[in-house]
Amino acid sequence: MSASTSLAPDWLLPPDDANALAAGVWPASADRDDDGVLSIAGVSASQLRHEFGTPLYVIDEDEVRAHARGALAAFRAAVEPHGVQARVYYAGKAFLCSEVVRWVTSEGLAVDVCTGGELAVALAAGADPARLGFHGNNKSVVELENAVGVGVGSIVIDSWAELDRLTAIVERAGATQAVLVRVNSGVHAETHDFLATAHEDQKFGFTLEQAPAVVARIRETAGLRFVGLHCHIGSQIFGTAGFRESAARTVALHAGLLEGGEIPVLNLGGGFGIAYTSADDPTPIDELATGIVTAVADECAARGIPMPNLAFEPGRAIVGRAGVTLYEVGTTKPVELEGGAQRLYVSVDGGMSDNARPALYGADYSARIASRTSDDAPALVRVVGKHCESGDVVVDAEYLPGDVAPGDLLAVAATGAYCFSLANTYNYVPRPPVVAVRDGRARVIVRGVGIDDLLAQDAGLDDRRAVPRTSAQTIEGAE
Repeated sequence: MSASTSLAPDWLLPPDDANALAAGVWPASADRDDDGVLSIAGVSASQLRHEFGTPLYVIDEDEVRAHARGALAAFRAAVEPHGVQARVYYAGKAFLCSEVVRWVTSEGLAVDVCTGGELAVALAAGADPARLGFHGNNKSVVELENAVGVGVGSIVIDSWAELDRLTAIVERAGATQAVLVRVNSGVHAETHDFLATAHEDQKFGFTLEQAPAVVARIRETAGLRFVGLHCHIGSQIFGTAGFRESAARTVALHAGLLEGGEIPVLNLGGGFGIAYTSADDPTPIDELATGIVTAVADECAARGIPMPNLAFEPGRAIVGRAGVTLYEVGTTKPVELEGGAQRLYVSVDGGMSDNARPALYGADYSARIASRTSDDAPALVRVVGKHCESGDVVVDAEYLPGDVAPGDLLAVAATGAYCFSLANTYNYVPRPPVVAVRDGRARVIVRGVGIDDLLAQDAGLDDRRAVPRTSAQTIEGAE
């Protein structure tokens, strides 16, 4: 099948080689052998399918560690000339399990959690509570009590109701808890509306105008210690322009609040973007670090105030590129469209249950045949899942060799962030396991959820007896 460009988005061009792996999209360790079989960290996709089945989340441990080290080094280098310290948080919501917590904390990162469940995972993995930050717009009383009880390093206050809850908790416990106040700078990130978190009409944080009253209340509460402001403008952000403008507004607020006492920390969030396709050009981490830190330094200097220690949350930039999802192709179907255009639908054995981002955000991904190479001309395809939904799309538009066929192993890149985290079992499709690869070896770090596991959750099957039929369910003609 020849390539068809009439349905392709403007950024997607027919490749010279539909087997080639786009640099910066796949893990650095990704390679092909002489037969075209994809390997990650020295483990072949064919071996992974044989040992663990498909669909399968694969994550390159060394890639995660390298991005963690790189982010920490970049921000430490950026703040060093200014005589302050930098802390980098791993965003637990991107992908959290005990092994990943151990990887990133051993590389020097703190961990950001936003629910009691994420807090439990981090603690179970051995994370130092003092190096945990607790986010979330609706932390329950129990969650806040647990956080205070274990000595969480900081809690980010998101509403007046939460401030009331936490005040009562520290009074009952006789504890002192460090808190930050989340503010919305009004800067809109250039990203999907659902990923932009600093505008006013959304659920997170306080406006800049509300913040002084919140901080005053905290400073009046004996058991709470105000340590700084927190501002997060969004996710999957390229460039530094939005961060610079947000920093200017947040530093202005910070300066005004200094009249009431010292403020040791300013957390400017993060949400740095990664490449999902060859058209994406994410800003290098050292450039982001230098640009953001310089903006804060300049704003502080202009106001004649000391520069605070800074904290950052790179988000998916730590784990996103390290992940690849493997699928097996089940069916292919060429569809003739109006005007003579043709699109090839390639159905795989997973879908929106293991990667909800295309359905949620219209996210784009890259895919390649992982079990062989092909000399066929590239064809425009849409990779879809097996769910009973027309919106069950894994890769909206991609060029694959035109002879892609049932039984082929298909790899989708950059699935390390928010794919497992958002996974579900819609249509009773099992949830894939997560396998870590390193130095030619693979091991399961999160077990999958199989059909037996799903049946075990059904209380109506506890005794494994057949469900009795009602009269309306009897087979026609039976007595």
